[in-house]
Amino acid sequence: MAAAAAAAARGAWGGRRRLALGLPRRAGAPWVASAAASSSSAVPTTKLFIDGKFVESKTTEWIDIHNPATNEVVARVPKATPSEMEAAVASCKKAFWNWSETSVLSRQQIFLRYQQLIKDNLKEISKLITFEQGKTLADAEGDVFRGLQVVEHACSVTSLILGETMPSITKDMDTYTYRLPLGVCAGIAPFNFPAMIPLWMFPMAMVCGNTFLMKPSERVPGALMFLAKLFQDAGAPDGTLNIIHGQHEAVNFICDHPDIRAISFVGSNQAGEYIYERGSRNGKRVQANMGAKNHGVVMPDANKENTLNQLVGAAFGAAGQRCMALSTAILVGEAQKWLPELVERAKNLRVNAGDQPGADLGPLISPQAKERVCHLIEKGVKEGASLLLDGRNIKVKGYENGNFVGPTILANVKPNMTCYKEEIFGPVLVVLEADTLDDAIKMVNNNPYGNGTAIFTTNGATARKYSHLVDVGQVGVNVPIPVPLPMFSFTGSRASFRGDTNFYGKQGVQFYTQLKTIISQWKEEDATVTKPAVVMPTMGN
Repeated sequence: MAAAAAAAARGAWGGRRRLALGLPRRAGAPWVASAAASSSSAVPTTKLFIDGKFVESKTTEWIDIHNPATNEVVARVPKATPSEMEAAVASCKKAFWNWSETSVLSRQQIFLRYQQLIKDNLKEISKLITFEQGKTLADAEGDVFRGLQVVEHACSVTSLILGETMPSITKDMDTYTYRLPLGVCAGIAPFNFPAMIPLWMFPMAMVCGNTFLMKPSERVPGALMFLAKLFQDAGAPDGTLNIIHGQHEAVNFICDHPDIRAISFVGSNQAGEYIYERGSRNGKRVQANMGAKNHGVVMPDANKENTLNQLVGAAFGAAGQRCMALSTAILVGEAQKWLPELVERAKNLRVNAGDQPGADLGPLISPQAKERVCHLIEKGVKEGASLLLDGRNIKVKGYENGNFVGPTILANVKPNMTCYKEEIFGPVLVVLEADTLDDAIKMVNNNPYGNGTAIFTTNGATARKYSHLVDVGQVGVNVPIPVPLPMFSFTGSRASFRGDTNFYGKQGVQFYTQLKTIISQWKEEDATVTKPAVVMPTMGN
């Protein structure tokens, strides 16, 4: 495959145009219409993926894609028309029967080839993510790699999809269950993990025999389009995966369409609550991972050096644009004296465009995101927080128009402050203080979110008490971002999740399948019925 182009936030506009959405230098990527070929735009446009073909949308409504490091428009993405969205679902529905009847071993082989193609193209996908989303290249590679792990786990489908049996439940009668696919499923992905989150969704669904309709974030569509091309190259039949683009109309379409059986969503609380309510009302299964306020509780007996480094990395990595970012620190007792050293370490982080060597964090996704983060910092100060490190006015040489906010630390924060109650989703660490472990546990449990938390301690009894009593779905002990590997499941809880069954692992298989139970009786003495049975069978005789 021709090498996808390297991200290039600097340089001549002609180079940027070539690189937009991963347009290769030697040949056009199949999911991109060149500027010259597009009558609707002076920049490249992203295609839809319907029935195994990358097709240009006939829409009259387009959304600009910006490079967050420069805010230049680098491409445009269509708002798919109603007929295009209908065609995508129809393609999924048409392909479902053959795909669901394809043997599990054949589906497994496709995903085995797919995971190798992702490995082969990991760096190129990462460059594309950095160009569209802004995160550092190292972080973008982690984005792809964590998604790849789910694909690798999907290759274990022959074990994951096993049913259950009970032979001879009574004389000559057996009971057994199958796990069967649902039909057409759909995914709605956020901007912050352009590769990982889609790979949480369609591989698990499809290896179980479902077909899938994917809607990426309109801000970062390129990585998914690249992944779709690789999936096609791996041998996926036409129509098994379809991709549409858009905003509210596309979301409503997915929530309302009668042929879509299940919806996977990751994103904000406002959108997640809406999708869960609307999709559920229409009889669909919905799993929605939403916002968070993740606490890191620092005990005075913790390994100081390691803990400070872990806090800084988990709070400011990816510019804080992670639902699992450790955005809140609770310093317990004598650990409160560590605050000046925490500030000094955060000061040393390097802010730059994501493709620049040595960058620790890149820009926020948009000017609006930057404005919101800065507003919450200012509001925190007005409500009485102490601004120990202010990243609002940072300037990055050569990228003066980028959406940069540097590491920021607000101390003396109280639970009633807006900067604590709301998810900031930026490189901002809010710091609270507690006298005891019990006080810290109470603070965490009083917060409505339940995505992740961490405790830093060298005392096993302290760690066990915290892990047992804290009401959060994912707990790290000296692990700042406790995201489970794919053989487990992502288990955020409370206001961070809506639904009954979560992402990937065993829960992911349960979400994308339904059980069928077969109760079979074959009488040993004779297959011929000599007298009709007119009473209700009791199964005990």
